[in-house]
Amino acid sequence: MRRLWRDARGRTGLLILAAAVLIAVAAPLVTDGHPDRQREVSATRFLPPFATDRHGTRHLLGTDRFGRDVWTRLAYGARISLGVGALAVAISIAVGCVVGGLAGAGRGALSRSLLAATYFALALPRVVLLLLLAALWSPSAGLVIVVLGLTGWMGIARLVYGEVRALDARGFAQSARALGATRARVLWRHLLPNAMTPVVVAAALGVGNAILLEAGLSYLGLGVQPPTASWGTMIASGRDTLVNAPWVAAAPGVALVLVVVACTLVGDALRERR
Repeated sequence: MRRLWRDARGRTGLLILAAAVLIAVAAPLVTDGHPDRQREVSATRFLPPFATDRHGTRHLLGTDRFGRDVWTRLAYGARISLGVGALAVAISIAVGCVVGGLAGAGRGALSRSLLAATYFALALPRVVLLLLLAALWSPSAGLVIVVLGLTGWMGIARLVYGEVRALDARGFAQSARALGATRARVLWRHLLPNAMTPVVVAAALGVGNAILLEAGLSYLGLGVQPPTASWGTMIASGRDTLVNAPWVAAAPGVALVLVVVACTLVGDALRERR
């Protein structure tokens, strides 16, 4: 972590991510705590940033078509968007490590079957598959997490497979087997822990990609459903008001870009610090 902090890109990315996570966690403390509140819609809709309504409430980022505070929805939406990204990547890492580890340490039919399944899944267009699965079941945050997780493990599996293969030929793995350790014990105790560095890099890049895909699905109405706040649903709700009320879509759009860029910066910094 100290070496990552010394890198300007890594430091910038970590600061942006820390700020986003802090806002998401402290949303009840830094907002009015009511992301779906609608009060006198005709009098409070489309208020510009820093405007004050007739009740004396200041709206830092303005209001949307229903008079809801954009800053409040942005903070609560960060919980959904960041949570979906992190959990989806966690599922991808878990599945990818198991499949790649077993394929790398295994022999014969097991290894060939797992590799064949990985390359077959990798050949499927992910976006088309996401749209198909999201259309078959009732859209929700949980479904988005599972779908993104189960369609993003293939790259992790390939990374782990290559690392495990290379580590398995080194002296420490051969010594462990010579001392009587089973192949499974060598894999879980020695090979996988030493193969995690590229996985961490891929995870940092994958979080940004997952957040972007969640926003895209929510924008299309196949992800998180209104009135639940997520950055994708907020952008979708403001697409028709880009001329007269651009802040409705611009606020979550800028937040989304910043977080995705931050994940990319952290991933690039980790890659060069390997």
